[in-house]
Amino acid sequence: MRRFESLAIEGWSPEYGSPVDMEREEVPAEQVDAAVELAEEEWRPMGAAEGVRIPTRVYFVDGVRRIEARVWMTEGDESRLGICASYAAGVVRCGRKAEIVAAEVRRGFFGRAGVPDLVTRAGAFSACPVADDDLPQLINGLQERMGRLEVQVAGGWKESRSHVDSARVGLGADSNGANSPLHPGVLIAMDGPLRGRQRIPGAIGYVKSHRVQYLPAGPRAVVARLAPRQRTPIFLIQTKFTRYSWYLRLTEGTGHPWAGIVRCEAWPDTELERIGKIADATAAVLPRFASEPHKDDRAPQNLYPIAGLERELRRRLGDPGLMYRALQRAVADYRPKD
Repeated sequence: MRRFESLAIEGWSPEYGSPVDMEREEVPAEQVDAAVELAEEEWRPMGAAEGVRIPTRVYFVDGVRRIEARVWMTEGDESRLGICASYAAGVVRCGRKAEIVAAEVRRGFFGRAGVPDLVTRAGAFSACPVADDDLPQLINGLQERMGRLEVQVAGGWKESRSHVDSARVGLGADSNGANSPLHPGVLIAMDGPLRGRQRIPGAIGYVKSHRVQYLPAGPRAVVARLAPRQRTPIFLIQTKFTRYSWYLRLTEGTGHPWAGIVRCEAWPDTELERIGKIADATAAVLPRFASEPHKDDRAPQNLYPIAGLERELRRRLGDPGLMYRALQRAVADYRPKD
């Protein structure tokens, strides 16, 4: 008779699912090179290298989205589904204090080609055509627009001249104004995987949950052995796009061996030595921002600055009831243009 040795409650709130999918999709071995930094048989938990420079400023970039209403568009005997949605993106800077330094809100009407702009008393929902009108495709279109806005916001504002003159967040201008992958003392983290979106040199992707299995058995076992503030060696993933990656443990977690584990990604157009310094910087600094269970339902992976930015962006989306009523009125008053 089977006898389980222990039980544990998953740390994340059930409404967010689990940070680790037990039936993860496996990436073919030929699409992953685990021997980038160390040979597979030499894999071990790694702390930040001695003398690693700790970033003095960390920027977190994130976006939020909300579907305001589903809208049916009728032409003759045929009806097509669309969605009206609001989305926002912003940047929070963490140095001596945390402050939101950029935030933008957009609204879109997502549907098949020919979808109109929809003007409401609460703002205009711009036409956003997609290839098909099934709900997953509509949501993909929304996600794509939000990702573009994240890149736009992250790269579109300037640091104060007290830091680096004309240095754009994410572009990593050095003291001479030249672009470098990692500005000395600065780390830029995009919440979520890089997803092949437009590149911000020097920015990393910060992945909170694990839906895909990238590593073979030997290196995978090392992930479970990580102590807080330790990382795995760097490996290379080549699927729809190519990127470097590594796992790190933020804090002690409960529930399973991968509790408290996150995965980071970096673009491969940077020399490997520099990627190693970035990876060391993440292991040294990101655990500082790890959330606690009594304050966040996705602790510790949902970092405090990201959670605070999400709350502010959702506030800026406006009242959902007001948006819904404004859309009802706009749809009732809609007349197609001749």
